[in-house]
Amino acid sequence: MNYAQVIKHIGPGPHGNNDLDSASARDLFAAMLDGGISDLELGAILLALRAKSEAVEELLGFYDALAARIYKLPAPPLAVKPVVIPSYGGAREQPNLLPLLALLLKRYGIPVLIHGTLESHGRVTTAHILRELGVMPSATQQQGSERLRHDGIAFLPLAALTPGLAALLALRAQLGIRSSAHVMAKILDPVDGPSVRIVAHSYPAAVDKSRALMEAVAAEALITSSTEGEAFANPGRRPKMELVRDGSSSMLFDAEAAAQTTAATAATAGPEAIDARQTAEWIRQAMAGSVPVPHPILNQVACCLYACGYTENFNQAKAIVAIKSGNLAAA
Repeated sequence: MNYAQVIKHIGPGPHGNNDLDSASARDLFAAMLDGGISDLELGAILLALRAKSEAVEELLGFYDALAARIYKLPAPPLAVKPVVIPSYGGAREQPNLLPLLALLLKRYGIPVLIHGTLESHGRVTTAHILRELGVMPSATQQQGSERLRHDGIAFLPLAALTPGLAALLALRAQLGIRSSAHVMAKILDPVDGPSVRIVAHSYPAAVDKSRALMEAVAAEALITSSTEGEAFANPGRRPKMELVRDGSSSMLFDAEAAAQTTAATAATAGPEAIDARQTAEWIRQAMAGSVPVPHPILNQVACCLYACGYTENFNQAKAIVAIKSGNLAAA
């Protein structure tokens, strides 16, 4: 592949900003993951893709290349499907409550696999909070598989699943921006078997593209908006939540209107501080019932229960969560 021609094709300019077809995108991303492109050309390609934004056809090619380069974990031998959650954001202004979502799902007996980064980039990461809660990162794919099977929850650094993608992700420190690697990390599914992945982005266009991609590959996924880049529902205002299944999407919860956000909602939005220790302590209190779990997160739990096969219909999932939490807003 002539990378100069690729850069000219996708780069800005009078004859640039063109999309690649799926096959070309697959070959390009395969070379990127395998380290087969010089640093200068790789930087130019990543910046060009960032400037024009990836087309769904390109993402399909990237997806195929990545699928051949993932170390898979066997699905736990349970009737329910595991939930796969990406974590590549971290708290900056709001508390990171992704560990709360994961622990609530674990309470229902749903295996939860979280994959992400250990680097904080100045933010409070999920890995840091989980450490405070006694959930340590798995060093290897085998260790992660064992913890998922025996403990019901595991955190795996991206480098243990797909080193090539982790290397691309690490270029953020040099480039100063997110890249196509971040887009692909958020749709990663390292489970060898049926699973439900949560796919969440900060921007509506990225949400739309991810929905289209998940439909195209016939994945099962909960599509929603992220909270500061993390895949949990904004505790102060519920985002739209959609389920992709069998190549089509359906609405589970519509976005909460601003007028519905009340003082009571704000009061249960999480801890006042965002550091790992205080966030973990608040999560312990929420799990113990000492403080209420924000209803948007309970709504997300209900979506996951239905998506992973815990219940046969969505109304049943909402009712179970509402009764167990004592929060009728979850229904």
